[in-house]
Amino acid sequence: MSSMPLKGIKVLEFTHAVMGPCAGLLLADMGAEVIHVEATHGDSTRRLQGFGTGYFWFYNRNKKSLAVNLKSEKGVQLIYDLVKDYDVVVENFGPGTMDRLGLGYDKLKTINKRLIYCSLKGFLSGPYEKRHAMDEVVQMMGGLAYMTGREGDPLRAGTSVIDITGGMFGYIGILQALYEREKTGEGGFVKSALFETCAFLMGQHMAYSSQINYQIPPMPSRVSAWSIYKVFDTKDDDKVFIGIISEKHWERLCDVFGWMDWRNDSRLATNNKRIDERDWFLSALAERLQQFTKQEIIDRCDKGHIPFAPISRPEDLFEDEQLNQGESLMEVDMGNGKTTKLPKFPLEYKGSRVEKRLDPPKIGEHTIEVLKSLDIDDSTIAKMVAEGIIKTH
Repeated sequence: MSSMPLKGIKVLEFTHAVMGPCAGLLLADMGAEVIHVEATHGDSTRRLQGFGTGYFWFYNRNKKSLAVNLKSEKGVQLIYDLVKDYDVVVENFGPGTMDRLGLGYDKLKTINKRLIYCSLKGFLSGPYEKRHAMDEVVQMMGGLAYMTGREGDPLRAGTSVIDITGGMFGYIGILQALYEREKTGEGGFVKSALFETCAFLMGQHMAYSSQINYQIPPMPSRVSAWSIYKVFDTKDDDKVFIGIISEKHWERLCDVFGWMDWRNDSRLATNNKRIDERDWFLSALAERLQQFTKQEIIDRCDKGHIPFAPISRPEDLFEDEQLNQGESLMEVDMGNGKTTKLPKFPLEYKGSRVEKRLDPPKIGEHTIEVLKSLDIDDSTIAKMVAEGIIKTH
């Protein structure tokens, strides 16, 4: 990105997993200098397997690594020395962890009154605030799992949607605090949380619930407001989603598939009439569409400017035409000799996109650089390495 709006902002990030690193990633992509503070044996997220395999490598580009033992007095003192010259602290450890380390907001604000401290937790202030939480926990208790799964089978969403969105709210809070600091000269405490984030996403369903006298069904059981809004099987044993949300779309669908009998059928003349005829109409539509291959349906819907979607898997996105030609993917070193393409910050700003400045860092890759900014000499650095206070790469 030719214009990096947060260039010059300095961030200390005490994070792991997804929520905290996501907030830090957004800051880093927009130009802030983000120092990922991790233990001398490395952020535990680096070693996750299964669905956690990609966490570190996606959420930690454009950051630097400072490996320091925060259970040592000298390690904590290093952070005190750094905080004097930093703008933002981001943390997402368990309730009370940063305070026990001597790195909570009440302590750090005495060192730097301009500091903005963003704490990302399971819950905001209230009866639950001391509880630990994870993305899946709050999806279950916040209604999202119920809305996603089928009747009697709650199901978490297919990505860490609450972690990511909670990190985004943290980022928004930091930007607000930076803006206010320009007027007051003082920093402040920002807190975002998983449960309240999930509740916010459920707000539209809560509003819906207040207007009806029955229990809201989960999404797979819902009656859509649109007569055609579902996944259909294709001739070549694949699937395509089609959504018809206006009468123009309906007319175009009939035109591109040559269904003049339906275009002129008074029973199907409006969206609401088609909903009334769903019992026979949707099965008949499914039979007609199954006479076409996936690509034939895509080509015709595209020609008719009708909303449609292939049912893609994550690996399909690597070769997606829009993502590649639109320059929405960047090459990232995965730390094991492999590189891959991963999504950029999904925003165009002043006509340009975020670019990668740094690959996800190795453990302690920038420790020496950060300590040199404090005018710590080589012999002192070597002694701190020997004592296990820091790790250098």
